[in-house]
Amino acid sequence: MPLPADMDQLYSSLMEEEDTRVCKDIPESACSNVPQNFFRQVAATTLTSLGDTLTNPKTTLAWLMGIVGAPVALVAWLVPIRESGSMLPQLFIAAYVRQMQKRKRVWIVGSLIQAAALLAMGAAAWLSTGLLAGLLILGCLVVFSLARGLCSVASKDVIGKTVPKTRRGRLNGLASSLSGWLALAFGIYCMIWPPADDNTLFYAALLVISALLWVAASLIYTLIDEAPGATEGGENAVRQALGKISLLRDDAPFRRFVITRALLLCSALSAPYYVLLGQELNSSLGMLGAFLVANGLASSLSAMFWGRMADKSSKQVLIRAAFLASLLGPAVVAVHLWVELPQMIHAWLFPVAFFVLGIAHAGVRVGRKTYVLDMAGGNKRTDYVAVGNSIIGLLLLFTGLFGLLSSLIGAAGMLVLLSAIGLAGALLSFTLNDVQS
Repeated sequence: MPLPADMDQLYSSLMEEEDTRVCKDIPESACSNVPQNFFRQVAATTLTSLGDTLTNPKTTLAWLMGIVGAPVALVAWLVPIRESGSMLPQLFIAAYVRQMQKRKRVWIVGSLIQAAALLAMGAAAWLSTGLLAGLLILGCLVVFSLARGLCSVASKDVIGKTVPKTRRGRLNGLASSLSGWLALAFGIYCMIWPPADDNTLFYAALLVISALLWVAASLIYTLIDEAPGATEGGENAVRQALGKISLLRDDAPFRRFVITRALLLCSALSAPYYVLLGQELNSSLGMLGAFLVANGLASSLSAMFWGRMADKSSKQVLIRAAFLASLLGPAVVAVHLWVELPQMIHAWLFPVAFFVLGIAHAGVRVGRKTYVLDMAGGNKRTDYVAVGNSIIGLLLLFTGLFGLLSSLIGAAGMLVLLSAIGLAGALLSFTLNDVQS
């Protein structure tokens, strides 16, 4: 199904090159379908990214658990389940995905399961309270996260088969920018018209709306023209999955990338500590809205910039974004502890820093996604994604220990510690291979 001529022209404008029909690292049969596949995946990714913002475990789901009266101990499991649940099983999921010639079907199934889980979560919040509501919400989140893992494995392989090298960074960047602008609008809404603290219907409706976003994304994904791919290596899921762990031992470039990615988790893990420091000075809902706006604005303004840079060198994107994230923390802590500022200006220091961190984190996300897409092809790409995400998911389970450490050194100390870890990741990024050449 060809795109209208004006959409084809828009694709040419985005590429800013005369030869927009580049077919590097994709099947020859996919060359004529690149523009329509590009925009369809941008649209689907934008919708699901917006849904991720509306169901963020650090904000929306945490507040929802409080509204339904769930025990605080259950709230602490939201982020680990959301992130690790989608990553840890990927090593085993990938073995089944490899059996399929067209893997967009896996993404569609995963998207619909996520929608169903969100609908069930909304019903649980509306119809139950207390411990039961909390357990039901966590149960739905487990299903949601596992389905998210299906989409993660499949999407990178579909992009790798339908969008050529030097175009994938812009796909990720454009989708991040569009979802960021929409998230920005949501943040402004929260600042101007904050919902009542006990408005369960608002949060239940938010989950239903998010579910519809995943349904719409799945419908768009059905239109992607995907050529059949290789199906080798899908005989036994467990045996094949355990065998792929050897990639970490035998594939030195991939091992360096996984270690670098693990160190660069600091850009995500440090975010709550900026919020905590800001809350100590101003705990109003307006300040919460300011953090949401800062995050959405940072993603919107920077993602396309990072995407274009990643198409030239995703390694350089990782280096620059990592340095920005790791140097920001100590600078903010120094101002916070040793510079005398009026309280209002002091409080707004943290949303501003959160904005800069959002720019850095967008660079890390776009850079690592583009890097892993371009460093391998075929089933090896699927294996890289699955092994890397599974290892990162396992590490994320242990980040709960930071909660114990933060009680000893405080939020400011955690920012400095995480920045030091990020600096190690920035330095290690210099040793990565250039995969765009």
